[in-house]
Formats: sequence, structure tokens, C-alpha cells
Amino acid sequence: MKAEYVDVERARALPGLRLALTTGVPGPWGEAAKGIFHAKGIPFTRVSQTAGADNDALFAWTGHRNAPIAVYENETPRTGWAEILWLAERLEPEPALLPADPEDRVRCLGIAEELMGVGGFGWNRRLMLLRSGMGDSDTPPEAMRATLGRMARQYGYSRDAADAAPERVAQTLTVLSRQLAAQRAKGRRYLIGDRVSAADIYWAAMAALVAPLPPDVCAMPDMLRPLYANPGPIVAKALDPALLEHRDRIYPEHMEFPLAL
Repeated sequence: MKAEYVDVERARALPGLRLALTTGVPGPWGEAAKGIFHAKGIPFTRVSQTAGADNDALFAWTGHRNAPIAVYENETPRTGWAEILWLAERLEPEPALLPADPEDRVRCLGIAEELMGVGGFGWNRRLMLLRSGMGDSDTPPEAMRATLGRMARQYGYSRDAADAAPERVAQTLTVLSRQLAAQRAKGRRYLIGDRVSAADIYWAAMAALVAPLPPDVCAMPDMLRPLYANPGPIVAKALDPALLEHRDRIYPEHMEFPLAL
């Protein structure tokens, strides 16, 4: 499903919440930000960002070239998962996506950081994808040098880091699988507590990096789907089908579904 975007020039003049997203691609961090706002019923205007481009107009406005970027009124642009989440909690306190119970809240934020943060699940899966493009060299092929080289520098790519990434991704999947099983043993339907939380939204979004939603609900570039869907044997072995069942329930119940890109 095609989404409606505005360009940066128009977005700068608009009030309210504007969210820069990569057009035509279900970027996991972008889907996570969308999911947080959607779950709370917070409206936003989509601002176009182009993958691999300079995005100079976006940079001039926000100081950032990558998506997602959340801009609320005249406040400082927000790019990190935590600051976007706290903005959403402030704008619409209910339904709360951070548990009231302090121990559950700590668990929720820990899972969120493990999925979304530097050195976490998404970060390491991205290193694996970069390895696919870089091959056995630390220097990208000529045809992709500009884009891959920029990403490699930005995300600390090295062959050693990429070699270690599958085990790191698998570790996160194992922890999530155990957490979900423990919750189900208590008769609970969510990763934390007895209601949907940011942890559920973030897992649903990040799951695309190992098992994308089907094409009829999530269109994506033809070259991207097999890269996402084939994470290799170490990750595949750790991917509990129950985690994908959970993702498949969270999306239609709490997130934009089908995805508008």
C-alpha cells in the first residue's frame, strides 16, 4: 500500500508531529517509530527520506540524513528510539507503552535497547547485511562504494564485527523466546506484563530483519526481501516460530497493517 508523503519544504511549514521515513522501504527503525505512534493513536505527517541519497534538504532542517526523524512543533528533532518513545508517552499517555510496574519497566526498556540500540539485534543484523554487500573486503565494490562505504563508517563495520554478528543476533532471539515462553506460561499474551508495551512493538518491527511480513501486507524492493529473509544458519536456528506468531498478532492488533510505504 502506497503512503502519502510531503517533501521537506512543505513539512517545515506544517504544525504538529512530522515523521521522516524512508519511502518505499519498511525500514525496521522507521516501522518501530510508526508503530509507537500508531499504537497510541497519535497522528503524524510523513516526510519523505530517500535511502542512499544525500537528503540535503532534510539535513538542513533537522541536522540528520537518515530516517526516522520525529519533529514535533518547533522542538529539537528526535532520532533515537528512546527519545521518540518518550515523546509519544508525553503526547498521549494512554495507552502507556511503558509498564507502570518498575521491574516490568526496566525489563521493557532493556528489551527495547537490546533490539533497537547500538550493538543490539538490529545493529548486528545490519552488519550482517553490510557483509553481504562488502564480501570478504573492508572496501566496498566500486558500484556501491559511496552508499556502503558511508554505512560501513557510520555503523562501525569490520569483518571481525560482521563475523561476530550472527551469534549476537541469535543470543537476542534466544532471550526473547524464553521471555515469551515464560509469559505464555502465566497466561499472558505480551512480552512484558499483561498489556502491549514498547517491547512488543519493537520486536514486531525488528522481526522484518530475519523474516519479513508477506508481500501482500508488506511490499518491499525485490532485492531486499531475500537479504532480510535469509539470515543464515546460526540465526535461523535461534528463531523460534512462536516469536513470529507473536509478531503476526501484534501488527494487525496494534500497528499499521497492511504497511503503507
